[in-house]
Amino acid sequence: MTNPLMRKIQFDRVCAALAKAAWKLKKLARHCAVLLTFPDMKKPELSATLHTSSGRFPGNLEAAAQARPARDQILQNNRNSTSNGALEARAWTSILNRYRAPSTARSVIEIAITALPLVLLWIAMWALLHFSYWLTLLVAVPAAAFLVRLFMIQHDCGHGSFFRHRLVNDWVGRVAGVLTLTPYDFWRQTHAVHHATSGNLDLRGVGDVDTITVDEYLARSRWGRLMYRLYRHPVVMFGIGPAYLFILQHRLPVGLMKAGWRPWLSTMATNAAIALIVATLIWFIGLKAFLLVQLPITLLAGSIGVWLFYVQHQFENTSWKRVPAWNLHEAALQGSSHYDLPPILRWFTANIGIHHVHHLCSRVPFYRLPRVLRENPELASTGRLTLGESIRCIRLVLWDENWQRLVSFREATRARMQPI
Repeated sequence: MTNPLMRKIQFDRVCAALAKAAWKLKKLARHCAVLLTFPDMKKPELSATLHTSSGRFPGNLEAAAQARPARDQILQNNRNSTSNGALEARAWTSILNRYRAPSTARSVIEIAITALPLVLLWIAMWALLHFSYWLTLLVAVPAAAFLVRLFMIQHDCGHGSFFRHRLVNDWVGRVAGVLTLTPYDFWRQTHAVHHATSGNLDLRGVGDVDTITVDEYLARSRWGRLMYRLYRHPVVMFGIGPAYLFILQHRLPVGLMKAGWRPWLSTMATNAAIALIVATLIWFIGLKAFLLVQLPITLLAGSIGVWLFYVQHQFENTSWKRVPAWNLHEAALQGSSHYDLPPILRWFTANIGIHHVHHLCSRVPFYRLPRVLRENPELASTGRLTLGESIRCIRLVLWDENWQRLVSFREATRARMQPI
């Protein structure tokens, strides 16, 4: 039997396996469609809904209608008592608390429809190496998208919002962290600091994109300004930076090196698990094949992830304040964007674009965030940023404390020439 014939047989077997797996996923999705839409349904209600022609359950709509007067009353009471934006933002957190309870079934399904396609696409990329690397790179795009989605599941686990029990959240997050090259427990600690200090000019530097004020930039030496410009350059921010962050920096507990043994245990255990998986794959398919498959996925997913994190807080009318003017809830509502993406991108990014709601109440699972906007349309327009508008955020690099907005380097230079 010739070598090309063996390759063709191998390829046909892989294609057949992928087709069978896709059929099973489609069947699973069809049977779970109503559950995905209404995760709070009881079993009798779900059964009745599956047998209706419309597939809708009026009870959820009625519940939303009944809850709206109470929500409006909370907001109105705060508006009557004060016009302070901080109190109104805090009122929203009380409203959002009712969306917090996770659905175990929904969470398990979300893991399945994210992890399984990622594995299948990885195998498909390896199979395509024997035919065309361009096809392999083409498949790397959806594979990276599923890896981003897996990171978002890890993200929800870190907030304790994906499952009811912390132990389950933590172990799912740790396993996901091996695949996303992110030490879960270490990341969870730094990310908690990000949530606790977001928009605070006096507490910058942990878990966020480094941002300085116009005055701080102008006070730097020429070398200091050059270094900040290089850090903020798109090639570094969205290309070199993500690769360094996920491949190198996350191998050590950078930022928490002297914070005890827990960050070290998290990073070293994750490194050991990554090394075991990598060694096993290299043993089976070889070093070259592994790098040709994994590197494009990692680099692309890392860039997408950093971009999402960037636009969630680096938009023109975000909020940065100093103590005592800074307020946690106001910073969450005004300092985080609503990145209004097309539906397919919203799905792959696990609704992380609804970031202002997430910062107001991080215990809301990502699959409930669209419902929050449907039942609270006032939140949909707050900090709204479209895909096209987000591109313009790249040039916004400095916080102007006089204008109270992010500005470009050119605008900062003008501020020096003509102070406000």
